[in-house]
Amino acid sequence: MRLDKPIGILLLLWPTLWALWIASVGVPPLRYLGVFVLGAILTRSAGCIINDIADRNFDGHVQRTRQRPLAAGHVSLHEALLLFIVLCLLAGSLLFFLNLLAVKVAIAALLCTVIYPFTKRYTHFPQIMLGITFYLGVPMAFAAVGKQISALAWLLYATAIIWAICYDTMYAMVDREDDIQIGLKSTAILFARADRLIIAVLQVVFLSLLLSIGCLLHLSSYYFIAVGVAALLSAYQQYLLKDREPHACFKAFLNNNWLGLVIFIGIVLALRKL
Repeated sequence: MRLDKPIGILLLLWPTLWALWIASVGVPPLRYLGVFVLGAILTRSAGCIINDIADRNFDGHVQRTRQRPLAAGHVSLHEALLLFIVLCLLAGSLLFFLNLLAVKVAIAALLCTVIYPFTKRYTHFPQIMLGITFYLGVPMAFAAVGKQISALAWLLYATAIIWAICYDTMYAMVDREDDIQIGLKSTAILFARADRLIIAVLQVVFLSLLLSIGCLLHLSSYYFIAVGVAALLSAYQQYLLKDREPHACFKAFLNNNWLGLVIFIGIVLALRKL
């Protein structure tokens, strides 16, 4: 479940919280906040398990993943499947607190969660599938709070997907050499020496979309200051990537947690002023 490494939960949670606050025009109902926070923990944990099941014959050949429980033989495939089912059932129980539209989006998210781990075998774009899967919580939040999914919700969803492509490409840069040897695919492999440039372009698009959302919502200066800080963090990530050293690439990936937090703080402060 990798609860000892909460970075995945946090990266999953930040855009969902952005969406909850925007959809609620302020602090969301505690019921929805509890459902989405707990849902993020459960679904990310289930996602880790299904990912390890799919990659159990590959993880042992990658330095960073060879000690994962399935790859190292600490748990059986049966045990992993059982835990995955239990987590899915627990996550499914949360759907009783949501409306039908939100439940439909949740079902799509579950299907994507099962499909995602296999995309790295057949396409160089598993990072796009990760973003699509990870951030279905954004339209789900709008569906839960407002009982509809607005154009703004889809814009925020697209923004979050682009962010995921950025940080997950950084993550894939850590394992690039191992992935090439064992035949797995990623945007880091596809982009090759253009990786930093393409990430930079995507970061500019991501920040531009954040600015557009702020303008559409007429948010106060707090939000735009937050986007400015996010731009500085993006520049710092580019600095860390400059030599493509695996440890530094992983550090750049982790830094995205602070970026997500900064945008969340900006949204909270801005909406308090509305």
